[in-house]
Amino acid sequence: MATVKKFEDLDIWKEARRLSKRIIDISKNTDLKIDYKLKDQIKGSSGSVMDNIAEGFERDGNKEFRQFLSFAKGSAGEARSQIYRIYDSEYIDEGDLQNLVNEYEVLSKRISSFIQYLNKKDFKGLKFKE
Repeated sequence: MATVKKFEDLDIWKEARRLSKRIIDISKNTDLKIDYKLKDQIKGSSGSVMDNIAEGFERDGNKEFRQFLSFAKGSAGEARSQIYRIYDSEYIDEGDLQNLVNEYEVLSKRISSFIQYLNKKDFKGLKFKE
């Protein structure tokens, strides 16, 4: 694995950002734009995935990073549930539903794999270096 110096280097963060941007685009280009509560909820949960990855990384501790990755994974599940809600409200079609659900499932699995990778590492984090 390549050395990661900042959270922007993480593929899972890049993917979370890309998916968040898709949700933003949907919120601007469909009638979701006038469903303020649902729009705010799904934009919040999709943004929370990338934000939690970033926050955990910036805490400079492996244990805290894993905890925030777990939060990110939870937010990905929340976004996925809300994708069903925007489909049920007829803001997206079945193709968009399937694509987004599948992409969030893949992201969740990648976050889980990264957590498992970190669990195997003895490195505690930069803030614990003497």
